Amino acid sequence: MEEKIIKNSRAVLVTLCTDNAKQKEVETSLDELERLLDTAGGEAVARLIQNKDAPDVRTVIGSGKVEELKQLCEVNDIKLVIFDIDLSPSQIRNLENELGDVSVIDRSMLILDIFALHATTGEGKLQVELAQLKYTAPRLIGKGSEMSRLGGGIGTRGPGESKLESDRRHLQRRITALENELEILDKNRRTMRASRDKSGITKVAIVGYTNAGKSTLLNRLTDAGILAEDKLFATLDPTTRKFELPGGESVLLTDTVGFIRNLPHHLVKAFKSTLDEAVYADILMILVDASDEEFPSQLDVTQKLLSELGAAEKPTIYVFNKCDRGIIAPVSSVINTDSEKYVCISAQNGDGVDKLAEILENVVHEGTTKATFFIPNSEQGALSKLYSDAAIESIDYGADGVTVVATVDAKIRGMLRKYDTDPPKKSDEE
Repeated sequence: MEEKIIKNSRAVLVTLCTDNAKQKEVETSLDELERLLDTAGGEAVARLIQNKDAPDVRTVIGSGKVEELKQLCEVNDIKLVIFDIDLSPSQIRNLENELGDVSVIDRSMLILDIFALHATTGEGKLQVELAQLKYTAPRLIGKGSEMSRLGGGIGTRGPGESKLESDRRHLQRRITALENELEILDKNRRTMRASRDKSGITKVAIVGYTNAGKSTLLNRLTDAGILAEDKLFATLDPTTRKFELPGGESVLLTDTVGFIRNLPHHLVKAFKSTLDEAVYADILMILVDASDEEFPSQLDVTQKLLSELGAAEKPTIYVFNKCDRGIIAPVSSVINTDSEKYVCISAQNGDGVDKLAEILENVVHEGTTKATFFIPNSEQGALSKLYSDAAIESIDYGADGVTVVATVDAKIRGMLRKYDTDPPKKSDEE
């Protein structure tokens, strides 16, 4: 799909409502689709909602609605229709045949177009291209006879192979090449991650719904200088910066790609290496746009996606952003304020950011203690354990062994108890 299809295009947004009780959810999703289109450079001219018990197998919406949609496009000279649900290849073909000179795309295609627009790093661009090819290859159906003519080119097509088949074969080769390139980059990322682990520096992932203000917060805390726009998916590539806590200790903060409702599974899979920043983080900082009336459902989407990624049980700080604009609903309506750690801030003007830093420092130090270990020269495996699982503050090599001062959690301290120069008493551990 070429960007020019969407950029500067006037479009009709279409969706299906199978449950009248969920009419408001359908409208909310269309509002978000319109914002996505705006981010991609297009304009929503009209909306069409089909109330139907089940989607039509051929065209999703019924034949009457298809005719209504066709007339709407003709009268308003509209060349683009966007469905708020995923379409099958045959549904796209049937709709485009019915509508004439109109392109039909779905929500996933639109998101992929935005990803392509905002990817800046080499890895990000490769991820976007791979996701686009994997999603669009099965939808490579062509229009009219253009992609069904038989060819027979030497080295490009087999005898009697259609152009469609040739194109699909070419795409599969490209997909394989991209997967190989990304695997190499993923290995490099894992090496960098292992290096960070050895450093003992706490890793904090800033996660949350798209446009919650994650990039603005990272810029506020670290002067990262990354793009921060009031648009969906303004940031796609992860950015990591060091942040010094009030007590002088440093942590690594990583800005991640935003979440969104109805994010297709294939997109989650395609951006696994990016989303893994949340999986491998020590602490999650969930950012919420408290000024958005949909923030309770947006937080729910974020928590469900984190659960799917296997990152839901990590220590978490809830950061309610844009509070200078007014909080739409009480914080207590979405989290347990008696047990959860949370703070209200404005990343834009800095309100509450100092409090956030204090809370983050407390979470970093929860369950950890500073301890001194003496490790004999004959048992250096214990030193390797400290390097991999603790934050080493100082190390002194002596004739008989090594004295190490490190910040450790209870588990590691227990494992290395026999080297601990001042082990905690049982009553202290209980």
